[in-house]
Amino acid sequence: MLKWLLIFCLCVISTSSFAAKKIEVAKEDLSDLQEKITALKKELDNNQSAHKDAADALKDSETAISSANKKLREINQKQNKNKSTLSTLKKQSLTLNERLSEQQKRLSTLLRQQYMHGNQSYTQLILQNKNPSEIARDVKYFSYIAKQHAKVIDDMQSSLLKVKELNNKTAEALKQVAELKAKQEAEKKTLVAQKQEKSKVVKTLSKQISAQRGEIKKLTRDEKNLSNLVKRLAKIIPKKVKKVNNKIKKSVDDSRNGKPNQVVVTNEETPSNDYAGINFSALKGKLRLPARGELTNRFGAKRDDTGISWKGLFIRAAEGADVKTVASGRVVFADWMRGFGNLIIVDHGSGYMSLYGNNQAVLKSVGEEVTAGDAIASIGNSGGNESNGVYYELRRNSQPFDPMSWTVR
Repeated sequence: MLKWLLIFCLCVISTSSFAAKKIEVAKEDLSDLQEKITALKKELDNNQSAHKDAADALKDSETAISSANKKLREINQKQNKNKSTLSTLKKQSLTLNERLSEQQKRLSTLLRQQYMHGNQSYTQLILQNKNPSEIARDVKYFSYIAKQHAKVIDDMQSSLLKVKELNNKTAEALKQVAELKAKQEAEKKTLVAQKQEKSKVVKTLSKQISAQRGEIKKLTRDEKNLSNLVKRLAKIIPKKVKKVNNKIKKSVDDSRNGKPNQVVVTNEETPSNDYAGINFSALKGKLRLPARGELTNRFGAKRDDTGISWKGLFIRAAEGADVKTVASGRVVFADWMRGFGNLIIVDHGSGYMSLYGNNQAVLKSVGEEVTAGDAIASIGNSGGNESNGVYYELRRNSQPFDPMSWTVR
């Protein structure tokens, strides 16, 4: 029994140590990934600077619009959380006030009873020459009354302290709501200003942007840049490590040598590219499109203006609507890119990635893990696109393939 208890303790200690080590490694991996992607983005920007086009003038305003929208979304989420907190505090306050009311009634009853029986001391009871048994009964009764007084008063004091605490929490929550509202108004002004700036740029350069939108060289170059980005990302993304539960290995008795059993506790790890325990390849035919809207371009179809084949889908949708990730994964790119505007790329493991372009805003940052259906961006027309919508690609080992063949019918 002692031996197995020792083994269990070893397992717990080993697991705790392993978990702590794993958290530190994960933090280091994330920091390393972010640094590598930042360096890669700078390198891409430098390489593309020699081929600037009219749409590049939109970069600053569209990046600022994305940032403002992300902050507004975060503020709205905090406001909803504060509203929920205030609602909870209000319910607690009502319950506490009801309890205080009951405690006041109990105290009032006890005081009335004491008044009716007189506020007699123990000495007075003895001097009344009552029967000893009556005196003992009265003493016990007054002792009970005194205890009830003390208990009710203690309960009331505790309730009053809780009321004070709730009032402080409510005041703090209301203060945060007011601060968030002020921040929200400021961000809205920033967003409006950036949208106006973008409109000015589009108005000034509309002819150039429209002309370049149909240039084969530009489209080919943008596609090549995207493919290179995906290839480079695939090389720098660290593999996930799947931990296998602690195993207790017990050697077989060696009866010839008379050696006792040896117990070994091991932590086993195996490389894994799965997120949320799901292998992306098993999702074929089960994925949903990232947004609701009109499918205006399909994979493999020829573009009317240039004849170049589409490498993904374009889903026309209302501005500001959510773009949702099609499966669990980790964000490996979230930035503006020529030809694709505000672009977000999610790694799903085993070489699979999903790409979402032309967004008004990217709502997640590099390194964040997401699950299927999470809002990761909002619909827009960044990158010089004419229509509001999302450009959606699926790739494996940097090669695009038809998303519709993986989409639920």
